[in-house]
Amino acid sequence: MSVKVRIPTPLRKLTNNCDEVTAEGLNIAQVIDDLERKYPGLKERICEEDGKLRRFVNIYLNDEDIRFMDNMNTGLKDGDEVSIIPAIAGGIA
Repeated sequence: MSVKVRIPTPLRKLTNNCDEVTAEGLNIAQVIDDLERKYPGLKERICEEDGKLRRFVNIYLNDEDIRFMDNMNTGLKDGDEVSIIPAIAGGIA
């Protein structure tokens, strides 16, 4: 399946400054592996060594958080949109 992946600003240096790229895969894990093949170094910034999503990274499939779906095994179909969104913390200390 071919999906559109939105890339956050901090990772765009890995995607030749593209804010949106395409990737192939039947689920989120396969899409991340495809992105790693095309843009080496991207996976280590969004996944732990065991392949799980890093705590401070959120991935949305068509505006739904994959953590409330089937996480990295969330299935995809042609034309889906995947967004990688770094968590933002802030406030007054």
